[in-house]
Amino acid sequence: DDSHSLTAYQPDWHVGVIGILASRLKDKFHRPTVVFASSDSGELKGSGRSIPGLHLRDALDLIDKRHPGLIVKFGGHAMAAGLSLPAGRHAEFSAAFEAVVRELLDPGDLEGRIETDGELEPAEHRYELAVELDHAVWGQGFPAPLFTATFDVTAQRVVGEKHLKLRLARAGEQFEAMHFFHPDPLPERIRAVYALMPNAFNGQCSLQLKLQHWEPA
Repeated sequence: DDSHSLTAYQPDWHVGVIGILASRLKDKFHRPTVVFASSDSGELKGSGRSIPGLHLRDALDLIDKRHPGLIVKFGGHAMAAGLSLPAGRHAEFSAAFEAVVRELLDPGDLEGRIETDGELEPAEHRYELAVELDHAVWGQGFPAPLFTATFDVTAQRVVGEKHLKLRLARAGEQFEAMHFFHPDPLPERIRAVYALMPNAFNGQCSLQLKLQHWEPA
């Protein structure tokens, strides 16, 4: 719908999975997301993930100032935060969170945008480069590089019941690739956003492409 934020809660969810769930929902819907689960103490434990444009900890701080007692405690940074609520106050937090997010985000912030470092030449797809990038330090404001190119999908199969293993072709070169947590089949030709990923299996080292996004080409 037209909401600017997303919150979710189920009494039987485990506290240990709410961070992963918040991250996946944020990625899918491109909305600041907080997911809650019941804790042994009786409180609701929440894990939040944000999108560019909204500093999540500052948003929680604003809610805390406007609604004293609603948040028992919170902490975190711009893109991720944790918090706890008194039992039974999830709906109240959801409304307060939506109000603050609407205030702090512009409509354009809700449009997903992927920034890449452009195209790599086929010869630049090297295992050594993948290792070099993997060993570098990336973080907020300095993300690991992503690349884009058009590929033919020459083979694909589901592995581990939830991942897609692919063979992609470009300019006469073949590349192994993975699309994690996306088992649905791809069309024969795609425009892809991907990262270089070093892969070691059974003593063999090789390059894999890690798909982050795709669209039909």
